[in-house]
Amino acid sequence: MNFLKPGFTHKDLLNIDDDDLPLLADEVRAVIIDTVRKNGGHLGSSLGVVELTIAMLKVFDPLNDRIIFDVGHQSYPYKILTDRFDQFHTLRQKDGLSGFPRRNESPYDHFNTGHSSTSISAALGYAKARDLLGENRNVVAFIGDASLINGLAFEALNYVHETNSRLIIILNDNRHSISNRVGGFSTVLAELSANTWYRGIKNFFRRHFPEKRSPYEGSTNPLARARNLIKAFTRPINLFDKLGIKYWGPFDGHDIANAVRMLTLAKNYYRPVILHFNTVKGKGLPEAEANPTKYHQVSPAGTPKFRTWSEAASEIAEELAMKDERIVCFTAAMMTGVKLERFSREFPGRFFDVGIAESHMLTMAAGLAAGGMRPWVFIYSTFLQRAMDQLMHDIALQNLPVVIMVDRAGLAGSDGDTHQGMLDIPWGRSVPNLEIYAPCDEDSLRECMIAASKREGPTLIRYPRGKIPHGKISVDSHGEGIVKIHDGHSWALFGNGSSVGIMLDVRDMAGNEGVDVPAVYDVRRVKPVDAEELCGILGCYKAVAVLEDNYMAGGFGEAFGAVIAEKGLGVKLLRFGVPDVCVKHATQEQQRELYGITARNIIDSYRNEA
Repeated sequence: MNFLKPGFTHKDLLNIDDDDLPLLADEVRAVIIDTVRKNGGHLGSSLGVVELTIAMLKVFDPLNDRIIFDVGHQSYPYKILTDRFDQFHTLRQKDGLSGFPRRNESPYDHFNTGHSSTSISAALGYAKARDLLGENRNVVAFIGDASLINGLAFEALNYVHETNSRLIIILNDNRHSISNRVGGFSTVLAELSANTWYRGIKNFFRRHFPEKRSPYEGSTNPLARARNLIKAFTRPINLFDKLGIKYWGPFDGHDIANAVRMLTLAKNYYRPVILHFNTVKGKGLPEAEANPTKYHQVSPAGTPKFRTWSEAASEIAEELAMKDERIVCFTAAMMTGVKLERFSREFPGRFFDVGIAESHMLTMAAGLAAGGMRPWVFIYSTFLQRAMDQLMHDIALQNLPVVIMVDRAGLAGSDGDTHQGMLDIPWGRSVPNLEIYAPCDEDSLRECMIAASKREGPTLIRYPRGKIPHGKISVDSHGEGIVKIHDGHSWALFGNGSSVGIMLDVRDMAGNEGVDVPAVYDVRRVKPVDAEELCGILGCYKAVAVLEDNYMAGGFGEAFGAVIAEKGLGVKLLRFGVPDVCVKHATQEQQRELYGITARNIIDSYRNEA
């Protein structure tokens, strides 16, 4: 029986017999597995919440009610079941469905997500707007156990009671983030899930004294009072109750019928309530269930294996740590993403995975640095945005020797607008005491990391997603500032990181097409820039082109423009980079084509200006 057919909508789900809903769940899982294997994406989280999503759509109206997902890794079943089954094959493709909830994609998506722990805050805003406008709708925050430990989620939980608004929080507890969840709060959830004495008493009362009514407070029934008294003595300490949020659970998140019952009760409850569901990450795919970390996110089928920037950076960090016992490494629930697994095994006492807590991570690193250690923080560029105050306030103002290893800097491809690494250079250039490096190959990465290990102040080293060129791009590629890679005349190209490869393509193309062959410079140290050195270089050319793998606003091309203007140089400046837009999901190559960061566009632009 095939329930998923062209034009399927959540209204069709309401007409499916309850006994057939597990068959629908199987179909949804098959579609997710098939699509993600072809396109890549977040697999394990979405497989784990299929039944919960079906139950939500049986109870809530996704158009009138507001269902807010956290992060959005688990939103694939929701997309399939809310009028997007026909388009799901375009997931993460250019002009196709986003891998995350997007308001401009569907009227069923009520809040854009991509970074963790925003759902409760956003849902509180929606709930208070509903109350102030006198509307009649339910507001649901769907959050995972790993996202719940982030400071933003705790701030929201702390404020729920103050809003005096009805809110439903669904806690999807699969005991994982990308890697195993960490921190003391994970123990709280485990105790709530595993207290056998409490659950035994609870099941006894359910069997012998079934409730005939909703579990509202204030019951005058003697049996209800007795039940509550026993619960008070046997139930584990519950943080949610202390915060004024009624806690129900834990429940089996794969039992659709019971999930529907509990969500219906929550829908009619008069207070903020949190429903705790246990699920299996990767449910329905044996290899994903056995290795949820590996199958959290998968690459498209046929993706070639290659040595990545992340692997090279982690290996160099290991080498430096062997020589300097003060070096410690941090990550925020991204150990596998930044390839620190081996470092964690080799130096277990000098490795810290703080969970999804980027702000805490940077300030703890600052404390370690102030205490005499040499912290190295490995973080994606997009997640560094969550800790810019700590970089400025706690690290830079104190001029502490913390090294920020910024992974996936620049255009990040199909992960979408929330995951592009556009801001580390524009923001970082304004931070005092901070030096910024952007190596173009493995040897220059090593040189930059060695230089950072010797600094007495903060250093940011950014590197892109994907394959790293091995060795030196040119035999002349050495040094830490502005490095000439090739000679040329009339005009020159300046870039760094992944832009260096494009510059070399421009040079080859120019020679083949009879255009002036440009000089090529690697701007390895983005900040500080020696204005006198730069002035001397720029004065040798009629035109210079600056390539940036970040936003041009605030980028290092502005430093070039300032030198040209202040020194009165007669040099034509051409700039290529990302304009003032939210970057759409596509492959990195398609993104560069879209924004004109290509050899073809650079050659044509120079011709037009020459």
